[in-house]
Amino acid sequence: MSVKIEDLLKNRPVFINVGVRAFGDSLREAGHEVVQLDWSPPAGGDTRLAALLDDLL
Repeated sequence: MSVKIEDLLKNRPVFINVGVRAFGDSLREAGHEVVQLDWSPPAGGDTRLAALLDDLL
């Protein structure tokens, strides 16, 4: 299915906010639709553990 640019511009954007909730809150207060994605670094940011997990994949 092909979507034309004009079709995309007819509708208001929906923002996806990753991480810091305050950024999404600001967009919401400005009247925008926001989807909040709760994300954190793999393995809690532990680079050694993240590397081990990466090896498993």
